[in-house]
Amino acid sequence: MHEVSEARALRPPLVMSAEDHARLVALAEVITRRSPLVARLLMEEADRAEVMPAGQVPAGIVAVGSIVEFRDAATGEERRVQVVLPGEADIAEGRISVLSLVGAGLIGLSEGQSIDWPTQDGRLRRLTVLRVEAPAQVTGGGDGAAARA
Repeated sequence: MHEVSEARALRPPLVMSAEDHARLVALAEVITRRSPLVARLLMEEADRAEVMPAGQVPAGIVAVGSIVEFRDAATGEERRVQVVLPGEADIAEGRISVLSLVGAGLIGLSEGQSIDWPTQDGRLRRLTVLRVEAPAQVTGGGDGAAARA
């Protein structure tokens, strides 16, 4: 447990769009009872993020819908995933929920940043963002039709 509190000091600055920020706060409130660790971590990340209009978020920032290449220092493994809302998650298709520990850890980071992030058993692992591709549907209603096409 001590490792998790130390990790707070090792978290890099974050940037989020106002829309992603509002979504994450709402999701964290909904899952508080079911997944208290993820809810708490998401709220902490949302609280410390620099929030700006979507059109002003710089390129290379992990947002909902982004495709992210990252390295897990614990395993040395590099993975490519898309960070999505819970209803769109499908691990077989490489879509991870922003409510998963990895998804929550990546959101708001920029290319080249690393974060020491807790695992389910309380240990820490370092996630490093290698590359970020912007969400496919930057403008639009967010109904997910573009993601299914």
